[in-house]
This record gives sequence, structure tokens and C-alpha cells, in this order.
Amino acid sequence: MPAPLTRLLSRRGTLPLRTVTFPARKRCLHLAPPFLIDPPYVPSYLTLPPSDEPLKRSLAHSHLSNCNLCPRLCSVNRYQTTGVCLIGAETVKVNTIAPHFGEEPCIQGHNGSGSVFFSMCNLRCVFCQNHDISHVRSGFDLTPEQLGEWFIKLQDVGNVHNINLVTPEHVVPQVALSILHAKSLGLKIPIIYNTSSYDSLSSLSLLSGLVDIYLADFKVWSPATAQRLLKAEDYPEAARDSIRAMQDQVGDLKFTPDGIAQRGLLVRHLVMPGLESESAEIMKFLAQEVSRDCFVNIMEQYRPAAYVGGPKRAGGESKEKRYQEINRPVTKEEVCSVREAAEAAGLWRFCDPPRHDGFNI
Repeated sequence: MPAPLTRLLSRRGTLPLRTVTFPARKRCLHLAPPFLIDPPYVPSYLTLPPSDEPLKRSLAHSHLSNCNLCPRLCSVNRYQTTGVCLIGAETVKVNTIAPHFGEEPCIQGHNGSGSVFFSMCNLRCVFCQNHDISHVRSGFDLTPEQLGEWFIKLQDVGNVHNINLVTPEHVVPQVALSILHAKSLGLKIPIIYNTSSYDSLSSLSLLSGLVDIYLADFKVWSPATAQRLLKAEDYPEAARDSIRAMQDQVGDLKFTPDGIAQRGLLVRHLVMPGLESESAEIMKFLAQEVSRDCFVNIMEQYRPAAYVGGPKRAGGESKEKRYQEINRPVTKEEVCSVREAAEAAGLWRFCDPPRHDGFNI
């Protein structure tokens, strides 16, 4: 318990000073103890044995020489050519680097999340909300060393809570090298891997010991839907395998007493029109095969974007729209249905507005 507060009082200096004692106030954290991390939290990469660093560097270069970092299995030498992602080996293409205030409250905190938005992606989601970044090679090129130096700028100048790597699945080797370089420069805040979950297990193995928080999407459940909307029939299987591996690495999401996430898995699910049954299967999977304590963000901000709602035949006379089945916002009833399915499956930790003055953790 902290020492009692004291105040020295006098009346115009005419009476002797006297001490008034105030009882200490007990603070209520609104936090389940199993999910509390006492500060200061030490990021994973700072506890990585020095002998492991050369192995990580060697594996990173090896992956780039024969790239099977995602389920696309391009098997190309990215020092000579590119695969589906259209990104080579020497650099990454970055669209934006800045403190970001559009994430979950426990991720962005008061100072923002130090977000790095990578250009391009290994999926081709027809409804992509960031299609102007993920479907276009826009931005500027950075070597892993230059990228690591930006991490330091975000930490020291931006005073952000974490480094948030957005859509990094296709540049995992460069990301691993940049984290190791930033570590040597004094990086000391958690690393977030913000992914669609279309990862390979070998890619996640390379990240083990470097990443503190996995911020993972689980988009759709059926292979047919994945092929139509994501252009990747094997996405559901890959996402299940990836999310299980992420949970094994970092466990359930944990926070400091002020409500900032430090380590663990946070799964996002974007509710889409007419796909509530697939959403329900995803919630069952999370509860039964990942953890009933999994922290879940059921998102309702879907809107038609990218190719959804465009003309079905370019230059033709047909008025039919592309992907008509998802060419509308989601309804409140659809979102409530997914939430009810999640609760019925046994999930209980959701990214909801708090019922108290502070973050919901």
C-alpha cells in the first residue's frame, strides 16, 4: 500500500503547522488477473538468445532464395524475380509509416500504434478495404536496415505503444531482419504482426521469438467462398493452421494495468452480408480449437469496396453488378447474429466499448 497522503496546513501563519492524514484509495482495474502483465514488459526479441540471431538471419535469406513463405508456394528466387506478391528480396515497398489511431483501443492506446502499411498482399480480396495499398505497388522502397531505423523513429519521436506491421505476410524475411537490426539500435516496444492469416507455418516459425502480438484476421470459412472472394481456395485451412500456431507462440492476449495489450493473440472477424453461417463456424473454431479466452473483435464496418459493385462487363451494356451478393453494408441483425453465435460457442472476451472510464480489457 502506498504511504498515506499528508498535507501541511496553517492559518495565516499564526498557528503551529499540523499534519492531516488522508486514507489511501484503492484502485479498481476492471481486469481479470490471469490477463494482467506487470510492467515493465520485456518484448520477445529482447529475450532472444544471441546465438539464435545468426540462425534467424540465415533462414530469412534462405526463404527469399526459394520463396514458400505463404500457401501460394511460388518457389521463386526473389533475388532474381518475383512471385504473386510482386515484391523482391532486397527491399520492401511501404505505403505509409505513422502513428495510427484506427486500431482497437488496447492496441492504439493514448499515443497511437506505430503502423507500417506494406504495399501489395498475397491475397486478392475483391472487397479489400485497403485495396489502394494492397492491390497496387505504391509507396517507397526500404531495405530491412532502413525499415528498422523507422521503427526507432516511431518509438523515440512518435512515442507509440508498439510497432504494428500491417499486411506483412509476403515480406516476413525482411521484417525479421529489420526487427533484429532495430534491436541493435535500442528498440524496446512490442512488435505486432497484423495479418490476414494466409501464412505458412515455416513463416510463423521464423517470426517466433520476434513477435509479441498477433493481430489476425479470419475472413471466411468455406473454400468456395474463399475462392470467389479471396482468390484462394485454401485460405480457410491455412488460416486455421496459422491461428493455432500463433496461439501456441504467444497465448491469450494480456495487458498492462493501464489497458495496453502487450502479448498474445487478437482475432478479428469482419462480418459480411449473408455469411453469418460461416461466421458462426469461425467462432466455434476459435472456442473449441484455439482458446475460449481468445480475445475477439467482431467488426461491423464492412462496406462495398474494391471490385464489389463494379460493372460486370467492362464496356458492355449489362447493368448487373459484380459480386452482387455482398454489394451492400451489413445489417445490425447480421452483426448481432454473429455475436450471439460467438457467445453460444463459449467466447467471452470481446472488443466492446467499456462500461467504465478506461479501456475494455
